[in-house]
Amino acid sequence: MASSYLLQSPNFSNNLKLSSRPNTLKATPRFLSIKAAAAASSNTPANTASKGNNIRDEARRQYLTNPPQNQNFSAKYVPFNTDPVTNTESYSLDEIVYRSQSGGLLDVQHDISALKAFPGSYWRALFDSRVGKTTWPYGSGVWSKKEWVLPEISSDDIVSAFEGNSNLFWAERFGKQFLEMNDLWVKHCGISHTGSFKDLGMTVLVSQVNRLRKMNKPVFGVGCASTGDTSAALSAYCASAGIPSIVFLPADKISIAQLVQPIANGAFVLSIDTDFDGCMQLIREVTSELPIYLANSLNSLRLEGQKTAAIEILQQFDWEVPDWVIVPGGNLGNIYAFYKGFNMCKELGLVDKIPRLVCAQAANANPLYLYYKSGWDEFKAVKANSTFASAIQIGDPVSIDRAVYALKQSNGIVEEATEEELMDATAQADSTGMFICPHTGVALTALMKLRKSGVIGPTDRTVVVSTAHGLKFTQSKIDYHSKNIKEMACRFANPPVSVKADFGSVMDVLKKYLSKTPK
Repeated sequence: MASSYLLQSPNFSNNLKLSSRPNTLKATPRFLSIKAAAAASSNTPANTASKGNNIRDEARRQYLTNPPQNQNFSAKYVPFNTDPVTNTESYSLDEIVYRSQSGGLLDVQHDISALKAFPGSYWRALFDSRVGKTTWPYGSGVWSKKEWVLPEISSDDIVSAFEGNSNLFWAERFGKQFLEMNDLWVKHCGISHTGSFKDLGMTVLVSQVNRLRKMNKPVFGVGCASTGDTSAALSAYCASAGIPSIVFLPADKISIAQLVQPIANGAFVLSIDTDFDGCMQLIREVTSELPIYLANSLNSLRLEGQKTAAIEILQQFDWEVPDWVIVPGGNLGNIYAFYKGFNMCKELGLVDKIPRLVCAQAANANPLYLYYKSGWDEFKAVKANSTFASAIQIGDPVSIDRAVYALKQSNGIVEEATEEELMDATAQADSTGMFICPHTGVALTALMKLRKSGVIGPTDRTVVVSTAHGLKFTQSKIDYHSKNIKEMACRFANPPVSVKADFGSVMDVLKKYLSKTPK
C-alpha cells in the first residue's frame, strides 16, 4: 500500500518530481509522473485496503507506517475581516466559540505561508489525484482537500459519507433554448448524501464535534435551527457518528420530505410556532446555556466544507475559471464560502483570477437585495414572507457581513426572483431534463434577468449552483403542474391528460398531441 500513501500524503513531492511547467490553465496530462511513481512503489491498487482491513483501518495503518513529514499546516478562528496587526484575537479550533469578543463573526484562518511552501501545481496534482478513490478519507470531495479544510484533525475522527464530487451538468438545451447561451452549467450540489449542499459543511462540523467529544470537551450533542436541509444533514452525520442531534424547525414551513429526514435519522425534533429567524434566536440562546454545539452557519466551520464546492468547479473545468457563478442566498454563508474557495485557489497559485459572483434571493425574503440596491447604504432586516424557496426564507441573515465582503471583493451582483418567476424558471429547467429545487429556480431567474440586460454575455461561461434535490420539493411541482397555485398563471404547466380506456379515445388524444408538436 505504499502507493496509496504516496497519493494521499501532502509530501508526495518528495517521492516524485512534479512538472516544472508554468502555472497555466490549459488542459495537460499532468498526472503521468504521479501514476508512474505509484506503480513503481507497489503492485497494490491505491484505493484497495489490505485483506482484513476496512478503509479506515488501512488509513490508520498507513499513517503509522509512513507518517507525513514536515506537515505544518494549521488553522484557527479569528475575527472576521479585521486587521491582524491591530487585532490579534484568535482561538484554537478545539475551543467552543462562535463569536469574537466584540460580538462579531469569526472566520477560519489557515496558515497561508505554510500552504504557499508548495506551488499551485502541487496542490492541483494532489487534489486531482484523490478524485474517485476510496482511500479514507480522500474519497470525499471535501476531505480530498483536507489540508485546506481541517488540517490538524485525525483521519480517525472524520465523519464522512464521501460527500461532494457532485455533477457539473452542462445545461445545453436550457442554455440554447431560453438564453442563447452555449456554455451554461449547473452544479448539482443536491446530488449528495442527504440531497443538499449542506452535507459539505456538516461533515466538517460533525467531524470536529467527534474530535471534541473524544477530547472530553463539554459537548453532549449538536443542535441547529433549520428550514429543512441543515437538519437533514446534521441528523444524518450525527447518526453516523452516534452523536445526539437536536433540531428546531419552524412549524408548517418546510416540506414533508425535509421534515421526515431528521425524524428518520433519530434526531430530537422540536416543531416551533415561529419562522426560521425565531428558531435561530432560540437555538443561540439554548446553546449558550446547555452543552449543545451550535451547527448553524454562524459557526464558521461549516463554511470550510462548503468552500470545497468552488474548488470542485475549478477541478471540473480542469482549473479554468468560469466567468460567473450564481448562488441562491438565504442565511448567506454559502456566497462567502464560494468566494473563499475561489480566492484560496487564486492566493495559492492554482488559478490566476476568480469569477464574478451573483447572489440570488427570493423577493419575499430579500434583505441582501434591498441592501445592494441601496448602494450598501444601510442594512435592514425584513420579515420574511412565505416562499416556495423555503430554505432561503430568511429575513435576518447571520452571514450578512460575509456576503457583502464576498460580493464587493468579486465585483458581484445581487438579484431577486418573484414567486412566479422562480416557479416558471424551475418548470422550464425541468422541461429540459433537469429536476431542480425552487432555490435553483431563484438562481436561474437571476441569470435570465442578467442575460436579458446584457450583463451576462452569450459566450460567458456561467455556473448556476443548485443547492438541493428536486425530490425534496415535489409538492410545489405538483401544485404548479396542476395549476393549483393561487394568482399564478403556471405558464409552463404540463398536467396529465385524462382519457377513456379505449383505442379510439387514445388515438384521438395522441393525434391531437402530435399535430401540435413541433417537427
